[in-house]
Amino acid sequence: MAKFELKLPKMGESVAEATVTNWLKQVGDKIEMDEAVLEIATDKVDSEVPSEVAGTLVEILFNVDDVVQVGQTIAIIETEGGAIDTPQKNVAATAVEETAAAEITKSIDTAKESITTIDFSDSAKFYSPLVRNIAKEEGVSLEELEVLEGSGKDGRINKEDILNYIKERKAKFTVPQKETKTEEVVSQPKASASENQMVATVAPVSVNGADEIVEMDRMRKLISKYMVESVQTSAHVQSFIEVDVTNIVKWRDKVKGAFEKREGEKLTFTPIFMEVVAKALKDFPGMNISVDGDYIIKKKNINLGMAAALPNGNLIVPVIKNADQLNLVGMAKTVNDLANRARIGKLKPDDTQGGTYTVTNVGTFGSVFGTPIINQPQVGILALGAIRKVPAVIETPEGDFIGIRQKMFLSHSYDHRVVDGALGGSFVKRVAEYLEAWDINRDI
Repeated sequence: MAKFELKLPKMGESVAEATVTNWLKQVGDKIEMDEAVLEIATDKVDSEVPSEVAGTLVEILFNVDDVVQVGQTIAIIETEGGAIDTPQKNVAATAVEETAAAEITKSIDTAKESITTIDFSDSAKFYSPLVRNIAKEEGVSLEELEVLEGSGKDGRINKEDILNYIKERKAKFTVPQKETKTEEVVSQPKASASENQMVATVAPVSVNGADEIVEMDRMRKLISKYMVESVQTSAHVQSFIEVDVTNIVKWRDKVKGAFEKREGEKLTFTPIFMEVVAKALKDFPGMNISVDGDYIIKKKNINLGMAAALPNGNLIVPVIKNADQLNLVGMAKTVNDLANRARIGKLKPDDTQGGTYTVTNVGTFGSVFGTPIINQPQVGILALGAIRKVPAVIETPEGDFIGIRQKMFLSHSYDHRVVDGALGGSFVKRVAEYLEAWDINRDI
């Protein structure tokens, strides 16, 4: 028999860890190749970890709610075949390693306490607020940062650099687990300060005894945390504009049947709006940026986030990568695929990464318009209101008259730290102009 180490796979750029949410298999269970063994959750999506081999699950190394780093072994699967030779260490060597690791852990904990008071202005290098926060939470001293080589411009340390350094440091001082001690508790990485803040220490008590008290699920806690952080970070301001989308409604009614028959996909309004927003972002690249401290990052690609409601009432934002390069057919297929996989919980971590601008359809639930919260570190988000039949003044060469038109509101929230009213208002106006100029005779 051979033993296979099931490791937490790489789940996408910038995803360094995940939380175990549910074990689908227990010790002693038979496992087929590619069969899901456990469920995990990142800060964006939930997903399953499949087995790369067939065999029997003989050891589980992490419990539910434990945080696991990418590349760490999470379970042992026994397979048919020759035994894997594992070098055995003597007791003395193991004791020395454990003592050394304990000293390292103690030093890191002490460093974490002292680092909170470090004045980064003592350094000649620039460290972004994100890098500073990660350093404080993980116990990385200023001295370590000073000698760390960054991959950013002029050797600047970015998020990936410090996370890779922390990962290598943890791996270097990991204490090997003893297979002979079944009662030994495997040490786990400590949750970050931001995660600890989400844990309620004391549950509220119902005053009248009739109220039901329900703890937020993990995703709702994260949404709550991100929304509060966004409002505290960005200076939100809104611009609103009413749009006549009569031509779009008529055109879609005319072609949707043929489109579904030819492409095997339903044609909703969403891909139409996404195509127009991507086009407007090319006209106004100042909206396709992000903010990192005192720096503005101009994004090369246009990656549109598409806010989607989940069956459990939570919200997720899958991302349409390179949206400006898709025609309407490609956009419709991508939108439908992401929406369907979001509903059934099959999104991958990469599907929610890298967004540069977000669109949310509040009209789906009948809202005329809304004031959405910016998806950090982006600087804008567009809310699409409900399409309604309304009486409107129609201008013609023969004079004005009242007619029934299909209209909707666009609500644009943007970050006033870097986007002024001229840019924010001009952008949403351009979106409206493209929508109203839609060619009713356009081919699909």
